[in-house]
Amino acid sequence: MSNLLTDWVFHLDAHLAALAAGHGSMVYALMFGFIFVETGVVVLPFLPGDSLLFVAGTLAAKGAFSLPVLAPTLMAAAIAGDTLNFAIGSVMRKHVLEPDRIRFVKPAYLERTRKFFDRHGRKTIVLARFVPVVRTLAPFVAALGKMPYPAFLAYNVVGGLAWVGILLGAGHLFGHLPWVSRHLTAVILGIVALSILPGVIGWARGRTRPARQ
Repeated sequence: MSNLLTDWVFHLDAHLAALAAGHGSMVYALMFGFIFVETGVVVLPFLPGDSLLFVAGTLAAKGAFSLPVLAPTLMAAAIAGDTLNFAIGSVMRKHVLEPDRIRFVKPAYLERTRKFFDRHGRKTIVLARFVPVVRTLAPFVAALGKMPYPAFLAYNVVGGLAWVGILLGAGHLFGHLPWVSRHLTAVILGIVALSILPGVIGWARGRTRPARQ
């Protein structure tokens, strides 16, 4: 299983292109499902949504996808996923007295997301789109924290449009460049590294702070 996931991460462009060639318009539904699950299911926070969006943009630049169809499809998926996530958090808030003991979410991830909220406030819903793990848990924690749904929805829409638009647009813009085409795997790994960097920095700060104290 791990080998399969690694192969998909390293050769996402080839696999996605093969799906587009073999399944036509069904690939739009598959990518909708992927983005929806990555943002909407609390127990799956590690799916590579950033790299998928960038690669989809590069393939759209080469004619494998229609950008006018792809962009609104994935934006809708991102917004719907966060909406589901918020609904799950609302249900859990009503039935679980101690949110830190929710079995399917690691307390460390909840704490990291709460600190993100403490630092950035409600705009965390927008900023978290660009940070794996935090992206998936932010709507859930917002619901646990009783954020009003109208406020959440506004930030959700802005964040979903920005996240998908920026990464798809970057892929479409740079997908024409020969260097990007030749080194797309390296670009994908760079995106993955940049996306997890905030989490690594937060972990390092957490490790050094107790030592200083």
